[in-house]
Amino acid sequence: MNIKEVAKRAKVSTATVSRTINDSEKVKPGTAARVRKAIEELNFYPNTHARTLVSGRSRMLGLIISDITNPFFPELVKSFEDQAVERGQEVIIGNTDYNPKRMAGCIRRMVERKVDGVAIMTSEADPALVTELTRRNIPTVFMDTGKTGLHSANIRIDYAQGIHEAMQHLYSLNHRRIAFIAGPMNLESARTRRDAYLSGLKSRGLSDQSMIEKGDHRIEGGAMAMRSLLKLPQPPTAVIASNDLTAIGALGAILDAGLRVPEDISLIGFDDISFAHLTQPPLTTVILSRTQLAVTAFAALEALIRKEDNPHLDYSIPTHLVMRGSTRAI
Repeated sequence: MNIKEVAKRAKVSTATVSRTINDSEKVKPGTAARVRKAIEELNFYPNTHARTLVSGRSRMLGLIISDITNPFFPELVKSFEDQAVERGQEVIIGNTDYNPKRMAGCIRRMVERKVDGVAIMTSEADPALVTELTRRNIPTVFMDTGKTGLHSANIRIDYAQGIHEAMQHLYSLNHRRIAFIAGPMNLESARTRRDAYLSGLKSRGLSDQSMIEKGDHRIEGGAMAMRSLLKLPQPPTAVIASNDLTAIGALGAILDAGLRVPEDISLIGFDDISFAHLTQPPLTTVILSRTQLAVTAFAALEALIRKEDNPHLDYSIPTHLVMRGSTRAI
């Protein structure tokens, strides 16, 4: 099957078929509908490489994430891909696993595949690495770490708001020994959450009660950090975790120690992944909408690709506490 047969069936020129495949505005809607019908009837699959040569666009977008095993990211990928599919575009996924070398490999692959734009939805992006994208004028949307410019936009997550709400919630429940399990310190997002915790202690006169254990944003890291906190001479009465997987690991360690949540220790996560309301008890957590993040990232990328006049380059995503059953007053 080739483009000539499609043109013959639709009674148009091969150039019109090509323009229709590439979504050219030069083709009248009725003609385009006739061409698409012929394509469907003949089960014709356009040559992606040829389309790229004709249109100058690959109709592929890159999406780089940190950890595909964290439920936060598949939900983000799905929402982003939903946006792309609606517009006839493909998405290439890159998973860094919090590893700078893998990050470099992801960026190289995006350049090699000639993607139309890249959404970097991870905050461990090394500025030296992403220069390769901006140097080649590839539209790029960053999360938390990027600089805005002619070909780049940035989405800021208001992590501090969610942490401050979590701190106030625990303080209002009479908790004073409030611990924090941090994420990897090479992540700006993890550092921001930790700093918001420290700020919350200071503003409430609890600076001398600081209890921080390092986690890795995974269940095992949360469990190890929680076990360390439980060994303290005065263990915390409440714990805030840098993400929900960390909180789930902490929950397991608390139960293994013969303690209960929230009767003995109150616990708060961050992200509100799909599993958060299924734990026992359901996890009080900070919600960060993956759908809102994905839709915002896609819209920002499309604006850069279309080279809109005076495009919006700075975006913000809020976070808020969701109260469930893992916290209580003491």
